[in-house]
Parts: sequence; structure tokens; C-alpha cells
Amino acid sequence: MFLRARKDLSPERFSSCLMELHGSNPQLAFPCLDRLEQKTKELADAAGTSESSSVSVASSESCITEVSSLESGPEPAYSRVSSGFGLYRNKNPTFFDNGGYLPEYQIAYESWGTLSPNKDNLVLIHTGLSASSHAKSQPKNTKNGWWENFIGSGKYIDTDKYFVVCTNVLGGCYGSTGPSSKDPANNDYYATRFPIVTVNDMVRAQRELVRDVFGVKKLHASVGASMGGMQSLAYAWEFPDEVENVISISGCARSHPYSIALRHTQRQVLMSDPNWNRGFYYEKVPPHIGMKLAREIATVTYRSGPEWESRFGRSRADDSKPVAFCPDFLVETYLDHAGEKFCLEYDANSLLYVSKAMDLFDLGLANRARAQASRVQAERAFKEKQDDESAGKVDKTNVPDEPYQEKNTANISEEESLKDLEDGLKKISHKNILVVGVESDILFPVWQQREIASLLRKTSPHKNNIEYFEMGTDVSNYGHDTFLLSLDDFGPHVKNFLAK
Repeated sequence: MFLRARKDLSPERFSSCLMELHGSNPQLAFPCLDRLEQKTKELADAAGTSESSSVSVASSESCITEVSSLESGPEPAYSRVSSGFGLYRNKNPTFFDNGGYLPEYQIAYESWGTLSPNKDNLVLIHTGLSASSHAKSQPKNTKNGWWENFIGSGKYIDTDKYFVVCTNVLGGCYGSTGPSSKDPANNDYYATRFPIVTVNDMVRAQRELVRDVFGVKKLHASVGASMGGMQSLAYAWEFPDEVENVISISGCARSHPYSIALRHTQRQVLMSDPNWNRGFYYEKVPPHIGMKLAREIATVTYRSGPEWESRFGRSRADDSKPVAFCPDFLVETYLDHAGEKFCLEYDANSLLYVSKAMDLFDLGLANRARAQASRVQAERAFKEKQDDESAGKVDKTNVPDEPYQEKNTANISEEESLKDLEDGLKKISHKNILVVGVESDILFPVWQQREIASLLRKTSPHKNNIEYFEMGTDVSNYGHDTFLLSLDDFGPHVKNFLAK
């Protein structure tokens, strides 16, 4: 409709008519939403032509045009890995802490250095949540790894001395069996039919690789940061006679409520994306919006306020542009780019499963006893199921169809809970263990690393086998990402510890 000025209308009345049509102010623009909608269309078109994998990655990269906020400071060298790794295949049924099982599995791994004739110099590197086995460049994959300058000849983990192995965790998506793998039972994607996996489940699979592929019966060291710091402790807990030294960086001995809440929020955002489709999105449009937002939340937990204060301050991306609800401040454009870069690099279901494994981590004695009983029960149920199938009986799986309700459980005091963790850690307190903490870390607060060292020392039969090193804010303000970015600040401690 076009409104023309009429001689019988006063200027005030004419202005009022225009306002009724268009409102007092113009509608805000939302280019960030336009971009997401366009990306969804491109992914849908790609899925329809069976070219979703290649087009997805291209679409992800094409959305990032100006990355000055990403380039204004150091960033981890994580990237999608699809080749250049070895594969260990285990054809035996493997039973998990929470009752599920896999009929078979494979683990992706890479190695650097030379295994000694006595096979006593293997250092096993455990990864964080979204990392691949590519910790260091090598002939089959010359791209920089996520710990490129930490591993190598003369580096802090010296490949002239040690044979270094890194794996992609069970439940991941960079070569190891996970939700995006196909179930041999029906040749369909596991998706959310994949069993709940724990950190201890992951290290038991790694142990099979170490023994079967390399013939190594005892590690020189179990080393990891973040979730890798959980794994390094869990490996020693599961196999205390099969590891000489343990290094846990920015890890914990059990997950605490604040960290669980942060990861829960990411999962809820991801699962709210309609394209997640309860996990069955393979060969369709992936939940890229949910993944992007989940990664933005995660990035907030990986870094620290003080770093961003000095790096971004209150600067806007472009002072000449109007204020917008789309990314406007530099810190907002930084998060937007970080989420966009990641959203198609990692499998959404793997994010759900691996992050849940972190939440479930607890080396307390009671929890590990329950897990052991659950695995035994799962193996027994598997054998009974085989017998039932042989007899022609129909399998009935009990899957709850109602949300869990809060249920009163036995009240355990903080002192009792701490004593349970102390009793659990006693199993490894005789080992040589280095614990590293970071004061600016909000995802794994430094008191959690102090807790590990303190409880280990309480029951250690030795005087100096438990070492603790902490980086204050005067050393690093990179938060949880310190283990990826401040290598020279803690690397010498790792190198000296390994050489003892």
C-alpha cells in the first residue's frame, strides 16, 4: 500500500498514518540469523545430493569472513582429522560401567619416537573432550597437532627418549568407535543407541591397544590434561601395576556440580536444535546451530575474564555501525567465530556422550564399586540374551519413557564424601604423580587439583612421590586453555618429572 499526501490531511495526521504503517522505528536487522538459515539450506541441499560431508565443511568455513577477534590472541590448534592415523580393532564384546556394551570397537592412534628394546619408554597421551589423536605432526599428517610444540625431539615430552602414543577416545568421532559409527548388528548408525561411556571405559580400551599393538605391559607415563587429566588418573587406577608415572594437568579426581552444570547447559542447547532429531541426523542436516551455541558456552568456560578484559575490553567490532543483537562487541564476535568454526568439525552426539563421561567421572571407592558391579551384570545379561536368542525368546529392553523425578537419596556429608574419594585414591597413592593446576581456570577450579594432591599425600607410603605445581594469574590468564597455550610455563616441570 502506498500512502500519498492528501490536501485535507494535516502534516501531523499524515505523520501519524505513516507511523501506523511502519512503526516508530525501523526493524532491526539480523544478519546472524540470515546466515544460519542460509547455512541450513546449503546443508539440506548437500544432504539431498549425498555430498553432505564435503559441503558441510566448506559451508562452515565460508561463513567466517573477518576473524580479527580470533587472531588477537593465541588459540588452540584443534582441527578435523579424517586420515593419517592407525586403527586398532578389537572384535570382542566390551562391557561398560553403566551396563551397555559394544560388540566390537576400534581406536584411532598416532605415535612418535621409537619404542625401546625393553618396551619401557611408552608415554601415553590422553586427550581433552574434542581433541583427536593428532597431538603432533607426523609424516602421514603434516598439519600441526594440538600439542605440537610440547611433543618432539628435545621438547618437553622428548621423542628422542620416549615413544609417545596418543589416541582418539572411545565415543569420539575422529577414527574411534562412537555414535557416528555403524552398529554391526544392523549396519545402521549407533546414534543415541550408543552405550553410555565413562572415562574408565575409555582407558580400558586404550590399555588393550597398548598391549595388543605395541606389546607394552607397563607405561613409562600416563599423561593428560582436562579430560585427559581424568584419564591419566583413571588408567593408573584401573591398572596400578602397569604405569610407572602419572601426570594430571587441569584435571580432577571427580567431577563437581559447577562443571557438571556447565556441560549440562551445553547439552541442553544442542538437544534443543530440531535438527538433532534425538540423535538421528546422519545423512541429514546436522544440528549445526545447537553445536555452535554449545561451543560458544564452552569457550566461555575455557578462557578467563581477566584475559578477555585485556584482549577485548568493551570494544565494539565496528563503532560506525548501529548497535545490534547479533554479535556486536568484540568478545561477541570472538564467540561467534569460535562457535562457527567448530559446529561442523565435531560430531554432535560425540559431544553429548563424551561430555557426559566427564560428568560421571568419580574415583571414589563407592562409585568404582558400583561401576564394577554394573559391568559384571552387563556381561551376565549379554550371555543370558545370547541364550534367549538361541531359544527363540524376544528381547525386551527397559527404557524409561518418563523424565526422571528427583528422589530422596541417602544424605552423605561432605566429610564422608571426601573420605570416600580419599579411600578411592589410596589405590594409586604409591605411584609417582605430578598434579598441575591453573588459578585462572573456571571449568576445573584450582582447588580441584589441590584436592587430588592433598588426598594422595594423606595415604601415600612415601614422602615425595606426589608433586604439585600451580600457575597463578601472574603466570597465565588463559584459564582452562592454559595447558594448550602456556607450554613454557609448565613444560619444564613435566620434562623434569618424566626424567626422574
